[in-house]
Amino acid sequence: MRGKLMVGNWKMNGSLAANAALLSDILAGMGELSCRAAVCVPAPYLAQAQRLLSGSALWLGAQDVSAHDAGAYTGEVSADMLRDFAVRYCIVGHSERRQYHGETDAQVAAKVQRALSAGITPIVCLGESLSEREAGLTEAVVKRQLAAVIQANGHCISEIVVAYEPVWAIGTGLTASPDQAQQVHAVLRAQLRAASAHAERVPIVYGGSMGAANAADLLAQPDVDGGLIGGAALRATEFLSLLTTASC
Repeated sequence: MRGKLMVGNWKMNGSLAANAALLSDILAGMGELSCRAAVCVPAPYLAQAQRLLSGSALWLGAQDVSAHDAGAYTGEVSADMLRDFAVRYCIVGHSERRQYHGETDAQVAAKVQRALSAGITPIVCLGESLSEREAGLTEAVVKRQLAAVIQANGHCISEIVVAYEPVWAIGTGLTASPDQAQQVHAVLRAQLRAASAHAERVPIVYGGSMGAANAADLLAQPDVDGGLIGGAALRATEFLSLLTTASC
């Protein structure tokens, strides 16, 4: 069984004081959970988060990784650097990276490769825009995005996490219905099965405005294995509520 995986993505938010308070409240309220949980923090706060999370059941994650091992790439962070901070998960190919930084499917696949080579589990984000959904292109878009990752990493594709994040449902208050999410997750599961005999090991999480109001229905779907949580991950009470829902 894959179990549930809940990952908070703090995006470009936080401060030393705010981080300490948030993590303290989350750790104090976690108790015994049956789901796995992680927080992906901005790179400047990895050292702080590593220290605060040491020995806890909350894993540390990063928000991006370089496609290069080392060298003259000012401002980038390598997978080996992330490993120095005991990073367990790393978000790769988030729609904001694709949209604002022009990341291509090939670059995302290379980043997945770098993370895996360092023993870090990449959370590979896939998703369609509103115009692509309205044009009936959802399946084609997500399959193309995942195919690039499979082609470059087929021998160890069972070691990734896939996050379906419909672009039109990120930070908008909109969300895919449970049926819509399950439909896309099932397509991705079938694609993984065709690529690997161990595809059932791959969690496919949903990342489009999951919150207290819709989490239970989304997580009840057979191929929805957790959530990639944005705004709610910045509020301890809401994040803890989602962890509890995922543990039911």
